[in-house]
Amino acid sequence: MRPSHSPAGFRPIFGIAWVLVGVLSVWSVSPGAAYRYKDSSGQWVYTDRPPPPGQASQSVALGRGGGAALRMVVEPRSTDAGVALVAINECQCIVEFAVKAQTPAGQKLGRGTVSPRSERVLLDVAAAAAPAEIRYEYGYVVGEPGAQHRPAQPYRAPFALAQRFRVTQAPPDAVTHVDPSSRNAVDIAMPVGTAVHAARDGLVINVAARHFKTGLSPQNMDEANFVQIMHDDGTNAIYAHLQLDTVRVRAGQRIARGEYIANSGNTGFSSGPHLHFVVLRNVGLRSESVPIAFAGPGGASVTPRSGQPLTAY
Repeated sequence: MRPSHSPAGFRPIFGIAWVLVGVLSVWSVSPGAAYRYKDSSGQWVYTDRPPPPGQASQSVALGRGGGAALRMVVEPRSTDAGVALVAINECQCIVEFAVKAQTPAGQKLGRGTVSPRSERVLLDVAAAAAPAEIRYEYGYVVGEPGAQHRPAQPYRAPFALAQRFRVTQAPPDAVTHVDPSSRNAVDIAMPVGTAVHAARDGLVINVAARHFKTGLSPQNMDEANFVQIMHDDGTNAIYAHLQLDTVRVRAGQRIARGEYIANSGNTGFSSGPHLHFVVLRNVGLRSESVPIAFAGPGGASVTPRSGQPLTAY
């Protein structure tokens, strides 16, 4: 079966999604539990339902949430002049924000980049025009707008040296990679638990490690584990569909090319174990994938193609 992936199948910081805000509310999620057991082929199965009677299993405690805890939000704050819409960026990277606010005086727009771990007023709404409840939408994209993809060398295949795995989807094929943010992504079939290594050095900016569900149900769209790494040229790489609780890095950590960062898995919207690898850049409030090449024998550059084996050098 060809591993299947949806670009919306995980929540790294990679694309603008407008969020409509009315009355702000706060809710909590109770810790849950998962079970894991080995099937007849020896593969670990993760489920939120107890396994069949007589099946040896282990209980896996889940923490709150299950995704990344970084906040990239726009919040209203009262000022002497009215209301300010403030972009808050907890990421250790530049983030571009945009906000649209509906007021009695009409629609107002604000846009700007916010430095790492800081905040910035995007829009001021005068007191005379500010209703009791500000209605606004906002979105964000990681990275400096207009970043150029300039790797110093081809990417290392994202697994252990001398290992070889089959590419199941790469450009120009577009079975599930059909939008700009995934068009140049590469899917690599590999068994659950295979060590994933960094293809390029950079700064970890976001991770999710506590998901365990998989399948082609829309409910699995936000259930993939991932690591997101910012490169020095402003592009960022996403390693997705990772195994539960195997991420070995944390946000804010500097990692080297070839470093062991997680285990591959089958989490999120997926029909089979595989690694989804993509490099993105911010082209101005829009995240766009870029073509990539991997290192081959003798320093040669290898362009990945669907159906071909890929070896790590």
